[in-house]
Amino acid sequence: VQLQASGGGLVQAGGSLRLSCEASGSIYPINNMGWHRQTPGKERELVAVIGSGGNTNYADSVKGRFTISGDNAKNTVYLQMNSLKPEDTAVYYCRVDTSGLDQSESWVAAGYWGQGTLVTVSS
Repeated sequence: VQLQASGGGLVQAGGSLRLSCEASGSIYPINNMGWHRQTPGKERELVAVIGSGGNTNYADSVKGRFTISGDNAKNTVYLQMNSLKPEDTAVYYCRVDTSGLDQSESWVAAGYWGQGTLVTVSS
């Protein structure tokens, strides 16, 4: 599975950015698509995730400011980030989780990461 992320960049505090991530090459259904972020010296943390049925979950730190959405037909997930703060500065990674039955009818589950896109919010 290949993930192509885009949309990062430099923005002033209070500004907005929109990230997108397109998944291709999966032979199993995509269950969840989401965004995580990481800063130097810290563990990668969940930002937001959306299930194939449209259910969403957000980190408390971004609730009310970020909106995750998905286009199942395009296997693409978006993250609209508004009211950005300097503490949102991080490398943002998209993630896709897939699962399904293989040819031997064994359950296969896997997660894939995108290459990361840098978001920098200046104060």
